[in-house]
Amino acid sequence: MYRAMESERPDAIFHDPFARRLAGARGADILERMPRGRTFAWPMIVRTALIDELVTQAVGRDGVDFVVNLAAGLDARPYRMELPPDLHWVEVDYPATIEEKAAALAGETPHCRLERIGTDLADTDARRSLFERLGAMGTRGLVITEGLMVYLTSEQAGELARDLAAAANFRFWVTDIAAPWVLKLMKRTWSRGFADASVFRFAPEEGAEFYARFGWRLAQYRSTFLESRRLKRESPMAWIWRVFYPRVIRQEATRRSGPMTGTILLTRER
Repeated sequence: MYRAMESERPDAIFHDPFARRLAGARGADILERMPRGRTFAWPMIVRTALIDELVTQAVGRDGVDFVVNLAAGLDARPYRMELPPDLHWVEVDYPATIEEKAAALAGETPHCRLERIGTDLADTDARRSLFERLGAMGTRGLVITEGLMVYLTSEQAGELARDLAAAANFRFWVTDIAAPWVLKLMKRTWSRGFADASVFRFAPEEGAEFYARFGWRLAQYRSTFLESRRLKRESPMAWIWRVFYPRVIRQEATRRSGPMTGTILLTRER
């Protein structure tokens, strides 16, 4: 729904013509029922735009020849982004989600080679077997986990990072990351909208350094706060931070570790 809202703006920073169809009436209803649902559209829209940019960079500059989108949900990047026709793009999610999405997009043509795989990523053996197979399908792979990590425990996040690093040719990883104080805000804001707001779990104090122990190095950090200004999608309260907390903004501009809220690109060198 957030992608649909942005796409329908005259000054949209990306266009997803499939978003409203994929969200359907159920998605619209969920958005209206969420506490402050529309108010918190901006960070999700910024995240979408940033991942778009990092995918374009990885494919165009870094020679990525295959992309694996884990917990892909209702993402439509293979259809809406300009991608090389020989790029191999794999979407992984629960079988029921894969079936629903395939039905909704039946008759549409992706811009690259698209494959969908129904798998429960919580099944350790199935996950590792899948990564072993997918990691050998190209020479320079990019993994995307958009909106996934925050639902994992630290142990689960570490296991996923380790399993991805063990795959032969997963070289890049794009994911989002939240600072602990943001996690608390999410729990407090949406506690009335979820049966259990404790579903939000992962916000490492050490920021992207969490992934270093599993073989992943931070290559880029795109701060949600700073990038929202560049993209002209700031929070209505952003001016307060600029006026009263300039030190926080300076830290965000130079941050390489510690609590982070934004989108990160991780690399793994052989």
